[in-house]
Amino acid sequence: MITESMTEKTGHLAWCALIALHLARHDGLIHSESHENIFLTRWLATALKQHRFPREVATDIQWLLKQGRTLGTRAKLRHKLDYLWRSCTGDLAKQTDLFRLTYAIETAKELQWVYRILSDREWSGRHAVIANAGINAIYLSRSGLDTAFDDEGVQIAPVVARLTGRIPAFEKLLDRCGWQAEFSVNAETSSVFLLKAK
Repeated sequence: MITESMTEKTGHLAWCALIALHLARHDGLIHSESHENIFLTRWLATALKQHRFPREVATDIQWLLKQGRTLGTRAKLRHKLDYLWRSCTGDLAKQTDLFRLTYAIETAKELQWVYRILSDREWSGRHAVIANAGINAIYLSRSGLDTAFDDEGVQIAPVVARLTGRIPAFEKLLDRCGWQAEFSVNAETSSVFLLKAK
């Protein structure tokens, strides 16, 4: 019960921030991604200072603020807030396969996982990128990714991935996002998996 309440509070925070951003854009105050980042950073700072939200979500606000201040536009605060809102309101399960996979990967990146999309040349052969088994990393094949989804974001073929590091942790994250990783028995190396939407 406490967890649900916390989730609702975090979702409410994200929703309020997105509505404030939408209104600012409607009023002509947002003209670029950098304006967007500045607006959201200031909004979050004010929300924290004025205690607009319950104490339980203060750590969420502080984390978003730190992201906005240290990474600038690379923080992609609007996207983080959108993901936060969708995941907290239970809407994640209703999203497309592509959205849910993207959400899982973005979350992994926030947890310091390396993520790269590899060309065919980097994927196999003598120029292939060598994966370090000790590093938490996700490598996807660009050509495989291009053919894995239809125009609606629905999966039509497995996503071939090379996973290294703490693979069970990533599998758990995938599971929460309605995906699963199956070991590829036909692969050249033990790090190749087939990612499939449930």
